[in-house]
Amino acid sequence: MSQPLLEARKVSKRYGRVHALQGADFTVHPGEVVALIGDNGAGKSTLVKTLSGSTAPDGGEILVDGTPVRLTGPLDARRHGVETVYQDLALAQDLDAAANLHLGRELHRPGLLGRLGVLDNAAMRRSAVAAFAELGVDLRDVTVPVAALSGGQRQSVAVARAVAFAGRVIFMDEPTAALGVVQRGRVLETIRRVRDRGISVVLISHNMPEVLSVADRVEVLRLGRRVAVLDAAATSVEELVGAMTGALDPAQDPALDPEPAPGTDGAA
Repeated sequence: MSQPLLEARKVSKRYGRVHALQGADFTVHPGEVVALIGDNGAGKSTLVKTLSGSTAPDGGEILVDGTPVRLTGPLDARRHGVETVYQDLALAQDLDAAANLHLGRELHRPGLLGRLGVLDNAAMRRSAVAAFAELGVDLRDVTVPVAALSGGQRQSVAVARAVAFAGRVIFMDEPTAALGVVQRGRVLETIRRVRDRGISVVLISHNMPEVLSVADRVEVLRLGRRVAVLDAAATSVEELVGAMTGALDPAQDPALDPEPAPGTDGAA
């Protein structure tokens, strides 16, 4: 495969007596959807926070394009092209979709008015319409407050905001949680469109059928370590659950982890 775009090597993190990550590995390649799965307490959230700059690791390395980096915060991660769509979406409910799309990156009017801080709402709305159309998001009125949108539409606004400013990787934490069947299908299609634009997607999910329907690869965490890397097209829900629970032992089946981190013996 191509050189990893984003990589964690032997990352560790403690919270007091809790060892959330115990030498965890993770790899994202350009232009793919890679799912990160694991049981509750496996370390998924901590690993995502580490790779998105929200949490500093206690040990190990984070690499971008093969070069070790130190992410000092989410803004630093964004400078490396990494955006995150959290489960709570982090949307301003009273603002409309266009304003949420540009939240923190507002466009100002040209000239003196812009220097005085006057926003260019018309330009932001035009930009929002184009961004939603490019992702195939069905949002007829970008001036409606986000609070009035459906769950799937709100999810799409959060994804579109990340896509608009992510250069390379988007983390999506349980993007279909609490959505209906139709809305889930639209979100999954949006993920495919993001991948087709050349942006890598890291999907964190407990829904195994959805993982297999949209992911190219699946990486499994258990007890703070990566225990399996699987080709989504060649695996099953049963194999995913077995890797998560320990019923399938990577030491007895090397195919479960065909991509050990450089400089290791292949053990996760």
